[in-house]
Amino acid sequence: MKAIIPVAGIGSRLRPHTFSHPKVLLNVAGKPIIGHIMDKLIAAGIDEAIVIVGYLGDMVEDWLTKNYSIKFTFVVQTELLGLAHAIWLCKPYVVENEPLLIILGDTIFDVDLEPVLKSPFSTLGVKEVEDPRRFGVAITNGEKILKLVEKPDTLVSNLAIVGLYFLQQAGPLFASINYLIGNDIKTKGEYQLTDALQSMIEGGETFTAFTVQGWYDCGKPETLLATNEILLKNNVSTKAYPGCIINDPVFIADSAILENSIIGPNTTIGEKAVITNTISRNSIIGYNARVTHIMLDHSIVGNNAFITGNFQQINVGDYSEIRVG
Repeated sequence: MKAIIPVAGIGSRLRPHTFSHPKVLLNVAGKPIIGHIMDKLIAAGIDEAIVIVGYLGDMVEDWLTKNYSIKFTFVVQTELLGLAHAIWLCKPYVVENEPLLIILGDTIFDVDLEPVLKSPFSTLGVKEVEDPRRFGVAITNGEKILKLVEKPDTLVSNLAIVGLYFLQQAGPLFASINYLIGNDIKTKGEYQLTDALQSMIEGGETFTAFTVQGWYDCGKPETLLATNEILLKNNVSTKAYPGCIINDPVFIADSAILENSIIGPNTTIGEKAVITNTISRNSIIGYNARVTHIMLDHSIVGNNAFITGNFQQINVGDYSEIRVG
């Protein structure tokens, strides 16, 4: 079965890290965001992925093809005109009468996809949220979806559509998107996938909803760190480091060097990082970073960055050099 994975977004809320890395390649709990997604897809039997790339897309293509052996097709979205537009670009690579899974590439899910892919109906993942105005939402009658609304200004439902879409057949979806684009129908200035799915419902397509309890946002520094903490929950370090205290849960790459430091809890340390005389907790430290004589808490240190100084909270991008006196 094919999956479409849109990852063309710029990730402006995660700057400065996304100046030099696409958001989906940022490390969380020991691997890039998209790595967590791919592991779930392959475990569910997905054997082909159409990946929609844009900003720094060559880096995404390079990482995926080096780390996974399934068939990839890469589609470039040069204009960010909305999620429906991104999906529409994939039309030449799908078979209209075959099922299709769409999974957003910037959010990590903890859900068993196998029963989803066996659903007798098209089905969407949903989760209850406190403020649904930032999301597309589903109005349901039991499991059946009655209506979908994109980013409602007034409360009509608190069931957010979380970015997991299973379609029994791809053809009706692309017909709906063609109608949106052909008639220039936009919501919030973009061609919305929610609107295309609602058009399918109005045309008689049956959609059900399935609950996704584990839905982990990686769109902002604070949510990236919160997701890192959740995914590290059961990680235990078994390696000893000179003069170090390791407070699990942590992820420490095999090639990282640690000396005279207190690491954890909830800390990820990337490949070839060098950490000395440091206290680090609730933080992510990128590959080849050097951190010394400092305390980090709720901090993100980019790849190849150098940090030294006093106790601080840090959020610096790749190749930065910070000296705190």
